Amino acid sequence: MFFPRKCRTRMWAGVLIVFSLSPFGVALSANYERAARPAVPSALLPLPPGAVEPAGWLRDWALSARHGLTGHLDEYQVTFRDGWKGVPVDVPGNKLDGTGWPLEQCAYWLDGALRLGFVLHDEALIKKIRARLDPIVDGVNRVPFGTSLVYWKPSYKPAGFDSWGHSQMGRALVALYQASGEKRVLDALVKVYADYPTRMDRVPLTEVTGLCNLDAMLETYSLSGDRRILDRALKAFARPEVAKDMEMWDRAQVFPGHMVILYEDIRLPALVYQWSGDPRQLQTTLGALRWLDENHMLPYGVASGEEYAAGVGALRKTETCDVTAMLLTTSWMYRILGDGQWGDRMERAFFNAGAAPIARDFKTMCYYQSPNRLRSDVLHSLPCEQPNCPGREGVRFHQLGCPTVLCCVGAVNRIIPNYIIHMWMATPDDGLAATLYGPSTVSALVGAKTPVRITTTTDYPFGETVRMKLDCAKDVEFPLYVRIPGWCKAAEITVNGDAVSDTPNDKGFVKIARNWKKGDVVDLRFPMGPRIQRGFETAYPAATHDYFKFMPAAVFQPRRLPYASVAYGPLLFSLPIADVDPDTPVKDAKWQYALDAAQSGDIHVERRPMPAHWDWPLDAPIGLTAPARVFDWHPSDAQALPDGPVAGDAPERIRLVPYGCTKFRISMFPVTPKAAGKALL
Repeated sequence: MFFPRKCRTRMWAGVLIVFSLSPFGVALSANYERAARPAVPSALLPLPPGAVEPAGWLRDWALSARHGLTGHLDEYQVTFRDGWKGVPVDVPGNKLDGTGWPLEQCAYWLDGALRLGFVLHDEALIKKIRARLDPIVDGVNRVPFGTSLVYWKPSYKPAGFDSWGHSQMGRALVALYQASGEKRVLDALVKVYADYPTRMDRVPLTEVTGLCNLDAMLETYSLSGDRRILDRALKAFARPEVAKDMEMWDRAQVFPGHMVILYEDIRLPALVYQWSGDPRQLQTTLGALRWLDENHMLPYGVASGEEYAAGVGALRKTETCDVTAMLLTTSWMYRILGDGQWGDRMERAFFNAGAAPIARDFKTMCYYQSPNRLRSDVLHSLPCEQPNCPGREGVRFHQLGCPTVLCCVGAVNRIIPNYIIHMWMATPDDGLAATLYGPSTVSALVGAKTPVRITTTTDYPFGETVRMKLDCAKDVEFPLYVRIPGWCKAAEITVNGDAVSDTPNDKGFVKIARNWKKGDVVDLRFPMGPRIQRGFETAYPAATHDYFKFMPAAVFQPRRLPYASVAYGPLLFSLPIADVDPDTPVKDAKWQYALDAAQSGDIHVERRPMPAHWDWPLDAPIGLTAPARVFDWHPSDAQALPDGPVAGDAPERIRLVPYGCTKFRISMFPVTPKAAGKALL
């Protein structure tokens, strides 16, 4: 059994905090006490980083990150070597005083690498990152009048990207405290956020804003109980400019801004709602997310963002930073509301958009991904390439994502650990909830603080079955909640071989409350079937924004170009184009097909054994075969899909594989009249 070797307690704000520590210093308390509780309690309570450890194929992928970009980024580029050291960094966007873009970019990496170190229980990686974080903590605690994490400039009030970078570092230090329980870390966070500038700079919310410090501020308040922090957070959000933005979002009228910033800012009203109790703030966040779903969502579960919201299209691009920000916002909504739909969203984005822009060995990545990728540059049909960053290089794989813009190569390191951390969460009734699926082990406290370890064995999402085996320190009564994915219509659940009710509650969870014993086994089966998802490519929406004015007028004209995508469970499937490497497709590959499936029954499933080592292989363990027709198709950046359904030539069957296994692919298919059906005709 794997249970804590020691415990320690501290009294803060009159509340007894119990940290159960593993040999790695990772807190394993399932439902650790908080010094302050929100007006609207969270439906789900995240476990400290390290309480959930990956296994199976997911561990393989996490180790690839450890041995690739996440573990070595500081060796590749000076921003990651020297960012947050308070020394000049000779790179674009640096202010030559240790601030500027490097604060943002390096903080992304430090936060992700720290969390990966904890979930893997990797002492060497934790030590490497702490060598950069501990001086920040010590610097803040040492300087009498320091008011920010930019400790080498004690009287400095961060603004613009410095404030944005400050918010990312705040998250890293919150994770460090949650995982270690070290009071000095919380002391530094309290000192900074009790005095942090109340204005927090920049509106509207679709621009870079220091308001993104709110999640670290509110986490610090909940852990410390220092009322000054909550007062400052609520005052900052009560500004008239913010209220004006919220009124528009509540009506789903959202300016099509920079997508990373938009995904980060969308969550802020919901965070404040927990502490204010004002339901209008929650509705504001939900309205903005609804606007994204209706206008910009791509089949892999993340909205387009080139850098600005770009509508729906087969060649529309998504910045890799968007994936990280989307998962962050969605995880907060999951925590606050406890609705399984947020788990569905996280799985869809993680298994698809999380994997595609990263090389199989995790040593290179691309800044942009798109549903269809035919070559490693833009198609050159437009009069000029995208202005600003990153231009043509953004669709190529590179050790730094893009050699001149380093945000994505920093942020990509958050994707895997943040998914793992949220795979299990505690519940207010001293139980545990299986919130996201994949092979893992969770160590936590349940019931009357009884240690339990649950080992999950599964090939999910590549297989339908999930087995959970419990190892309890003693017999213990607690509720275990299992999420039924929204796409699953006939889940099967057994405990020690006996069937239990598979009727989910209004949140999509089945509650199994019983007296659990060591060796109890819960088996889940989520039958999967192919699904055809139909829609229309739309015009670029950004004629209202100067960013896209370099593009020809035709791309802004109203259009409804039909397409179909194929899903199976949480996975998007693609026609793979074999590759020599992530930037080189094989010559003469056939991809000019229209989907010819009228219904899901026309699509057949093929299964193969899981590989011994997981690296998102093109020769995937699960494939689909679908009817299609060849036709003369010449997509361009201006028009990626035909105007309407196409007849095509003689029918063929094509093999589709999970989107995340591909580097070149077709995922948004043209359709024949048969495949279009009534929905697209």
